[in-house]
Amino acid sequence: MARQKGIIKLKGTIGDITFYKTQDGHLAREKGGIDASRIASDPAFQRTRENGSEFGRAGKAGKVLRTSLRGLLLNSADGRMVSRLTQRMVKVIQADTTSERGLRNVIDGEAELLAGFEFNIRGKLGTSLFAPFVATIDRVTGEIKVDLASFIPSNMIAAPTGTTHFKIISAGTEIDFEAETFVEAHSETAILPWDTTATAAISQTNLVTANSTHPLFLALGIEFYQQVNGQMYPLKNGAFNPLALVSVSGL
Repeated sequence: MARQKGIIKLKGTIGDITFYKTQDGHLAREKGGIDASRIASDPAFQRTRENGSEFGRAGKAGKVLRTSLRGLLLNSADGRMVSRLTQRMVKVIQADTTSERGLRNVIDGEAELLAGFEFNIRGKLGTSLFAPFVATIDRVTGEIKVDLASFIPSNMIAAPTGTTHFKIISAGTEIDFEAETFVEAHSETAILPWDTTATAAISQTNLVTANSTHPLFLALGIEFYQQVNGQMYPLKNGAFNPLALVSVSGL
């Protein structure tokens, strides 16, 4: 691909050149590629079809996970989160050692590979929250829980410039990737001052189905606020709010 320069930016197709806009700027590329019907039937493209099938499965799995956490992701995701999550889902599927290539899936893969995934690379939980926490997933009771001992916010939370307050948020989600359904519960603290006053201990329990046979996920995050004339406003529209999967329990 080539990058467009100059004052006038083109969109559309001229001859064999397609002009388009992406997050990386205005680009151009030459039309071409292999006919789709050949890829769909030619034995030489068997591996391509297998890879495409698994990539599509990863995309669907990522969408279900994102939908289950939508309430939190509205304020805690970057512009490339969807593609990054799909790439991680591909690794989960590729870890399936029982299914044939092209038929590998999340259920028989390693859902635990999603642990540590950051939904917002502009504000990562790993570089924002330094207060110790304990993440617990109890399959028997369906309790997906996070506990934080008392901490001093200004010491244990690296907040963006302009922050005056914050909120700790979490969610537990149980996902049936085959049926593309989920059960979700979430929790949040009150809006707390970001200062040198120690917080109370924080305990959040998100309840899903007891004795579930589906993968379970715990997401933990922070929302930052700025107080102006007594009113609380999301800091920079949540651009730097971190959210991450801190614990995952596969089957």
